[in-house]
Amino acid sequence: MNKVMSNKLMIALYVLPALLLIAILIFIPLILTGYYGLMDWNGIGNMEFIGLENYINGLQDPKFWESAYHSFLLALFSTLSLVVYLAISLILASKIKGADFLRKIYLIPMLLSSVAIAQLWIKVYNPNNGILNSILMKLGVENPPAWLAEPSIVLYAIFIPILWQYAGFYILIYYAALKNIPESLIEAAKIDGATPLQIAYKIKLPLIMGVIKVTIVLAIVGSLKYFDLIYVMTGGGPNGASEVMASYMYKLAFSTNDFGYGSAIGFLLLVITLIVTVIIRKLTASDDELQY
Repeated sequence: MNKVMSNKLMIALYVLPALLLIAILIFIPLILTGYYGLMDWNGIGNMEFIGLENYINGLQDPKFWESAYHSFLLALFSTLSLVVYLAISLILASKIKGADFLRKIYLIPMLLSSVAIAQLWIKVYNPNNGILNSILMKLGVENPPAWLAEPSIVLYAIFIPILWQYAGFYILIYYAALKNIPESLIEAAKIDGATPLQIAYKIKLPLIMGVIKVTIVLAIVGSLKYFDLIYVMTGGGPNGASEVMASYMYKLAFSTNDFGYGSAIGFLLLVITLIVTVIIRKLTASDDELQY
């Protein structure tokens, strides 16, 4: 084994397949996206080089910045929802009755496709016979809203199924991190008279802070490039009220056949996501991670 690891040619041969796969699936498409953004192209005919015009138009496009605002709003809600997921994980990890069953229940949305979830929630939000409006009318609300048709509330209505979809994913991550904490630390704290709240705040949370930072990055980056459920439920409507950056890019490229401009918007989405990721990593960086 040592002879193999000291042979640079063998190391290169082992790494080469992975590098080729990454290049084919990630780097080459990114380069091509940036290149197509320099063109006036409908996706079929000849391409005409127009330089940075598409990128300049994108930066001056109010619809793009409106969609960016919606994406950042989703990122904010996703980050705040991590507090709820963490609280649920703390409860599940505290040896309550039925914790295993509840953990499996929370994982159910992860097993469903985004299209299935979208269709489910479209029926929930149905203004005529949806379960939500039926409950509201039972409670005395005479004119419940059309959740997916009113521009003032459609975005927040869509956030609920998105956060529900990924709840199990983050709860599972937090639960696994909490269960990895040595039981001896918890028992020692109990002997010293620490309350469950003190144990959670002063022992458990500091010990899993590295995991929490990772989930913050995942939640923000995932929200900025989110697309599928929003596109299925509303298509970015009504009148762009639920448009996000990824759906706006898709609409430009495949609905209006403006592949050059759509590629430029996609590349701008990439740049914004990278900048936000670097900022978040800088803000959450710490040299004094607790070890156990």
